[in-house]
Amino acid sequence: MSFLSFIFNRLRRKATGARNISDLEIHLVHACNLACESCSHYSNQGHKGILSLTDAEHWMRLWNHRLNPGNFSMLGGEPTIHPDLPEFVPLARRCWPRAHLKIVTNGFFLQRHPLLPIVLKKDRDACLYVTIHSDASEYQEKMRPALELVNGWVRDHQIRVVYIESYKNWTRRYRGFGSAMEPFEDGQPRFSWEHCAPKYCTQLLEGKLWKCPPLAYLPMQDARHCLSAKWKPYLQYQPLKPGCTDRQLEEFFDRGDEVYCGMCPASPERFDPPLPLRTMILPNFS
Repeated sequence: MSFLSFIFNRLRRKATGARNISDLEIHLVHACNLACESCSHYSNQGHKGILSLTDAEHWMRLWNHRLNPGNFSMLGGEPTIHPDLPEFVPLARRCWPRAHLKIVTNGFFLQRHPLLPIVLKKDRDACLYVTIHSDASEYQEKMRPALELVNGWVRDHQIRVVYIESYKNWTRRYRGFGSAMEPFEDGQPRFSWEHCAPKYCTQLLEGKLWKCPPLAYLPMQDARHCLSAKWKPYLQYQPLKPGCTDRQLEEFFDRGDEVYCGMCPASPERFDPPLPLRTMILPNFS
C-alpha cells in the first residue's frame, strides 16, 4: 500500500469511525449435517465445537469500533445445530448496527428454531440464506419439508429469504480428504487469489481476523487429521490480532494475493459433488 493510500484511508476512518469492508463471517458451529466434498470450511471433515454467545460478543466487540462490514454472516458448519441460534441475531445487530445480517443454512434443522422467524421479522435488514447442495431427487425430497417450513415463515412472518444453489458453482479447494488432504500448489498464487470465490470472506475466529475460510480453519483441520508436511508453510499464516495498529489493519484489507493463496487452485474447475447427505439425525457436535 502506498503512503498516499494509507493517508487516504486514515482520513476515511476518522470520518466514518471504522474501516468499511464488504464481508465478515463467524462460525457458530464447526460441524455440519452434510458432507459436501471439498468444503472450503472443512465442514465435511468431522469437526466439533459450538460458539457461546459470551465468546461471540467478546470477539465482535474487539472489532466493532474498527470495522464496518456491509454483510455480517453467521454460518458454519451448520448454524442451526446451535441451540441458541435466534439469540445471535440481536447480538450481531447490537455489535454491527449498519450491517446486513445473514444466517446461512442448509435448512434441514430449521424446525428446531420456531423463534427464528420472529427474530428475523423484527430486524428489517436480516435475512435467511438457504443453500441448496444438490439437484438429485433424493436430496430434493429430503429438503422438501424444510422448504415448506420456510415458505410458511415467509407467509406468516414476512421474513426475507434468499435461496442459493451452491452445487451449480462447486469447485475443489484442495485434493483428497482427512489426513490425505493435499494443497494444490500450482505455483501461481496471484491466479489462485483472482479465482478464489471466498477471497473477501474475512473470518472472525478466536477474536482474530483471518484472510479466508481455508486459512482460518486449517489449524483445526491439522489438529484433527495430522496433515502432511506440505501444509506446514500454510499453517504458519498469522491472523490479524485486535491490538493491531491502524496501518496494519489497512494493509490487511488492502492486501490481495500472498504466498498462502498458493494452497488453492490457480484454475479451479467446477465439478458435480456427490450426494452430501448424512443420516438426518442431530448428532452431538458440541
